Amino acid sequence: MTAAFRVSLVDYVNAWPLTWGFLRGAVEGTDRVTDVPSACADRLQRGEVDAGLVPSVEAARIPGIRIVRGVGIASTERVRSVILVGRQPLEAAQTVALDIASRSSAAMARILFHDLLGVKPQFHAAAPDLDEMLAHHDAALLIGDPALRADLSGLHVLDLAEGWRRLTGLPFVFAVWAVRPFVPPEPFLWSREYAKTHAPEILDAAAFRTGMPREALAEYLDGNLHHDLTEEDEKGLAEFYRRAHAHGLLSSPDLPPFAGVPLVPRREG
Repeated sequence: MTAAFRVSLVDYVNAWPLTWGFLRGAVEGTDRVTDVPSACADRLQRGEVDAGLVPSVEAARIPGIRIVRGVGIASTERVRSVILVGRQPLEAAQTVALDIASRSSAAMARILFHDLLGVKPQFHAAAPDLDEMLAHHDAALLIGDPALRADLSGLHVLDLAEGWRRLTGLPFVFAVWAVRPFVPPEPFLWSREYAKTHAPEILDAAAFRTGMPREALAEYLDGNLHHDLTEEDEKGLAEFYRRAHAHGLLSSPDLPPFAGVPLVPRREG
């Protein structure tokens, strides 16, 4: 019997393929709390929870954690829900507003401005209100549901997964399950498997939340994004840590250790 543990969950649509089993109570033995990504990391750092779906950069900042291997939030070509937006070309940006909910995307935005666009703007944390962000800054970073719902008409947009692909040729891992050493990996795989067997339910809930068509959401969740991570994703994560370290955003370029992932049976709904 798995001992109970405390877990912090992101309740964004893009996380539901990982968190649906937890959110629906299908994974037993857990105490659950929902947070934005940055708050998940902060709770884990403070010891308030034993596991969290955290921005990938935070997995390298929290001592003593492991990454659950094989599951996360990643994109190969275009993510759609993590975007840099400006009224003018982004290469001309002098100030950038960063969504306060973001950590990994904020770090990657800094890397892309320098390594891909060749500019060094000033960065400022801001609430995810695009009109307000662009009223005070030349560009803005939006993530998650606010990015999906944003009206981007007439704006210059850089999808961060596209930018990362142009820069490195690799996929980008936006979030991972970070766990204390005593937390087993199986519950996180069970939650993922539960989501796979409840995909229509997730699409209905996502359409209700975002107002987007189910067909577009299906392409987003199972096309723009993927949640089963591969060796290529781990290469992208390692390259992100290397560049983040080179930019002074991480104290070490090393990947945290992985929690082993044994084969587990599918949990049918």
